[in-house]
Amino acid sequence: MTQTEPLLVGTDITVKADGKTLLNNVSVSVSENEIVTIIGPNGGGKTTLLKSLLGLMPIASGSVKRKKHLNLGYVPQKLVIDRTLPLTVKRLMQLTGSYKTSQIEAALNETGVAHKIGDNIHSLSGGEMQRVLLARAIIRKPELMVLDEPVQGVDYLGEIALYQLIETIRNKYQCGILLVSHDLHMVMRASNRVICLNTHVCCSGQPTDVEQSPDYQRLFGSRGLQTMAPYGHRHGHFHDTPPDYEMGDHTCEADHHHHCDHEGHNHAG
Repeated sequence: MTQTEPLLVGTDITVKADGKTLLNNVSVSVSENEIVTIIGPNGGGKTTLLKSLLGLMPIASGSVKRKKHLNLGYVPQKLVIDRTLPLTVKRLMQLTGSYKTSQIEAALNETGVAHKIGDNIHSLSGGEMQRVLLARAIIRKPELMVLDEPVQGVDYLGEIALYQLIETIRNKYQCGILLVSHDLHMVMRASNRVICLNTHVCCSGQPTDVEQSPDYQRLFGSRGLQTMAPYGHRHGHFHDTPPDYEMGDHTCEADHHHHCDHEGHNHAG
């Protein structure tokens, strides 16, 4: 892959709120045609990191550098829309830009939900809503897509399809993708780099390196490794994998010997 100027660089980012350190000296960068995935326990700072990189949350120290005039598509973790508000898929797509019906149909078609253009968004399934939100991001033809848990509320087979779709979008647009995920059994397949985050960076690198890291193993335990293992293969298909994982009570230790403890977390894929 040809080296180009990174689309987004965060250096030694520290974020504090109410006397607590939410992020401690965290660095991350994303370049075009690259998928960078952030994983970690609840409360580890994943969403905080995205918001600080996007300028939605102030940082106490460190720096954020974005490419000049960066064209960015963002899918937040939660999009809260009043259920009493009648809002069609088409209208949702028009809220952040003046797009022609043909453009909206094309974007929805790319994510497989063009037939839902006239539906009320509150009638959509979890997977359909996520596909609409992805279409809402790609209609901008972004250089960088920032996706905060884009498969939440989706069943196991839906997760596989959505991750394949995200990979297809990257390949088509050659855009950078910064992705937050809990889905250890999926996340390694297409990622160029993985960052394990628990207030600080516990470990980072290429997927095959991260899954061998003692810090990663302490953070996610043997179950995380077992569910991840089939995706270490570089095939163009998915293997059958248990649809859930369990994070036990483990401790990870970064190079600077800073300990991070967390409570166990269960997630059904």
